[in-house]
Amino acid sequence: MPPLFPITQALLLVNVAMFCLDAFIGRWTLGLLALWPLGEGFLPWQVVTYSFLHGSLGHLFFNMLGLWMFGAELERLWGPRRYLQFYFASVLTAAAAQLAMAALTGSNTPTVGASGGLFGLLLAFGMTFPNRTIVPLIPPIPMPAKVFVALYGGLELLLGVTGTQSGVAHFAHLGGMLGGWLMIRYWRGQSPFGRRRR
Repeated sequence: MPPLFPITQALLLVNVAMFCLDAFIGRWTLGLLALWPLGEGFLPWQVVTYSFLHGSLGHLFFNMLGLWMFGAELERLWGPRRYLQFYFASVLTAAAAQLAMAALTGSNTPTVGASGGLFGLLLAFGMTFPNRTIVPLIPPIPMPAKVFVALYGGLELLLGVTGTQSGVAHFAHLGGMLGGWLMIRYWRGQSPFGRRRR
């Protein structure tokens, strides 16, 4: 496990603090800070604030574990500023994808969780360290990071299209991956953003 760096540590603390605040004083934050569909209580700041809320202790634990495992390594490599830019680009594109899907399906359910940002970090980890060995919790089979990311992304697409695991924002996860991919392409000066500068 990598050491904790400042931005990763701050994200962990804010997420845990928000979860504890909700537990002690009730779910008052849901109406103001969760990501509501357009026309169903949507407020502009929710495209960011939803990523600091979680629906259960398990939801929080696994998101924070992933943030530590993949985010800390990327923060060490990129530095705090670039890492923060990348994380919130993933959070924002995840929110955009979820809002689009809610509009298409007529959903009126709010979305919470850091998963959009986490899936962007997961994609970046696979692109940056493609041959690093990862052992998932389920199944505990060692595999290269690039294979793990491809399998996970494919599974999210399958579950999203088939509607399996209702209540999970699969397209928000895919939106986070898309945002991460676009950010890396932008940094590299690759299409659709233009040629790489020499």
